[in-house]
Order: sequence, then structure tokens, then C-alpha cells
Amino acid sequence: MKVTCFMTLFWPFSIILLFDKSQAFETEVKCNFTKRNYSLIPEDISNNVTILDLSYNQITLNASDIRVLQIYSLLTELYLMENNITVIYNNSFSNLSNLEILNLCGNYISVIEQGSFVGLNEVKQLYLCRNKILQLNPSTFVPLNNLKVLNLHGNLIRHFEGPPLLHLELLTLDGNPWNCSCSLLELQNWLNKSDVTLENESITMCNYPDNLKHYSIKSAPFTTECHSKFISTITEDLYIDFQSMRNSTSNGSLNNLTRNSEHEPLGKSWALLAGVGLTVLLTSLLIFTAVKGPVWYNILLSYNHHRLEEHEVEPYENGLPRNPSSLSQITDTNSEDTTVIFEQLHSFVVDDDGFIEDRYIDVNEVHEEK
Repeated sequence: MKVTCFMTLFWPFSIILLFDKSQAFETEVKCNFTKRNYSLIPEDISNNVTILDLSYNQITLNASDIRVLQIYSLLTELYLMENNITVIYNNSFSNLSNLEILNLCGNYISVIEQGSFVGLNEVKQLYLCRNKILQLNPSTFVPLNNLKVLNLHGNLIRHFEGPPLLHLELLTLDGNPWNCSCSLLELQNWLNKSDVTLENESITMCNYPDNLKHYSIKSAPFTTECHSKFISTITEDLYIDFQSMRNSTSNGSLNNLTRNSEHEPLGKSWALLAGVGLTVLLTSLLIFTAVKGPVWYNILLSYNHHRLEEHEVEPYENGLPRNPSSLSQITDTNSEDTTVIFEQLHSFVVDDDGFIEDRYIDVNEVHEEK
């Protein structure tokens, strides 16, 4: 098979005064193999190819295709539109570190594995339009550090979380059957608080429920219940993040985390997170008060003592009132009880002869005096 590619030379700067002699010129090699009915990516393409267009073929991006792609490490643009790709496997483009544009529109992609885009650190434009994608894991886009354009038009996506893409500028989501229930609230908040432009916003409509079909996903009104669930979800995430931070601290990685956080700008959602934290704290305090309130009230009721009044009987000492006169105030006693008390009192009285024994008097001296 004979492969024909076009090579062009161009100056890196339009103004000669800014010309750097260390870079006399750059080479751009374009290879166009559209509508060739290829089922596999050809292996005999020049290794210096920078722009490769394989659209309108029968390529499936299987293991053989992935192996061949590793050869073309200088690619800056890759077009695989209108092929038979159904799955994007892990590390499919891991060696294309110079790639800036990846177009996979018009295939039958329904599964995108989490490590599919590993190695694509320089990709600025990613097109996944007109596929069969049902759901996307936001962590799939983490390797795309410089992504500015993401096109998900014409898929089967019903809900989608805001991807962690710091440099994203343009997002296309129309043509999907969006379910504007509570699960879409996070995406709406992300769209309204980030600097991302939602392309075709006016036609990016809710498909469910019926009363929201005329609303854009960016402006659909959500119920109070949805906002409550959203706050509880954020609280759980904050707790998980706190636990992971504690674990990382115990492993000695807190210093690295601090150094990285010093160079990263503070996110715009800090005010929301602070408000959520305060709300959770106040709610916990109210719940604690409501639970502990009855207990404290019962303790106060049980501690209901008062001073003795004059007419009350004084405490007993050795079976008798401390004030002898109070015996006459006892009304509910009979003669038998009085007799028993009197006998008990005398049973404890020791016989004495009227003299007080002084233990310090020497007995011998007493006998001598006698």
C-alpha cells in the first residue's frame, strides 16, 4: 500500500525581527486517508506525521490500532470521525504526548474507560459528539490538563458531574436527553459558577420531567429538596476529604500538599463551602440541644429540695429527735410505741455511780492518800 503525505514548511513567526535562529523552520506533515475503507490504522505512514486524518473508514481502535498509534508520537492532530469505534480502552493514546486535537465524533462509542486519555497532557480540543455515550466519570478527564474545548453533543447522557478541568472554556452538551432531577443540580451549579461557556445553551434543554422541558439545564429551577440533598452530599465529600487528608498527614505527605496548594489559586466555591460548613455546625448544635434538653430538664426537676420549716420534725439522733420538746408534737403514736422507745433509750444507758472517771488519775496515788 502506497501512502502519500503532504509536507509543508512554515516560519514560526510572521515578523522577521522576532525570528529565533535556533528554530529555522518547523515541519508539518499531513496525511489524509479518508474514505479508504481501512479497517486498521496503516503502519507504513511516515513517523514524522503530525496531522493524521483517518475519518470515514472502518477502524475499531482495537489492540493492533493502539500499538500502531504509539509509533506516531509527533502527532498534533488526529481525526477518527465516522468509524466503527465502540470502546476507548485505557492508554489508547498514551504515547501521543504532543497531540492537541482529538476528534472521535460519529462513532458508536458507549464505553470510555477511566484511563482512556492518559498521556494526553497537551490536548486542547476533544470531540466526542454523535456517539452512544450514556455516562461519563469526571475523573476520566483528569489527565487533560490543558483542555479548552469539550464537545459531547448528540449522545445519550442524562446526567453529568462537572469535570475537574481548570482551563476549560467551551462545553457543548446539547442533543442529550438530560434528566433535570436532583442529580443534575451539581452540573448546574458548576456551570453557573465557573467561567465555562455552554455552547448552544438555548437548545440544551431538559428532557425530564415534563414540567421542565422548556428550561435550559443551566437555568432549570430545582426544588428545595434537591438543594438539601446537594448540601448533604457536599458535607459527606468534605468529611471524606478531611479523612483522606488526615491519612496523608500520618504518612508524611502533608508538606507536599501544602507546597502544591501555595501555587494553586483559591477556588470560587470557598464561600459556598464555608456556608455549608457553618450550616452543618449550627444544625448539629440544634440537634444536640434537642436531644439533651429533656435530660437536663429531668435533672433539674429531680433536684427540687427546699429548706426545712420550723414545724417540720428535725432529724433524729440515736433514735430520738435532736430537740426533746418535739416529742410532744408527734401525734400518731400510742402508748405502746412510747413504752418501746423509752425502754430502748434506757437499754443503752450505762449504769453509773455519779462519778466521772478520770483516766489520767494515778490509782496508786489514790490508795496512798486513803
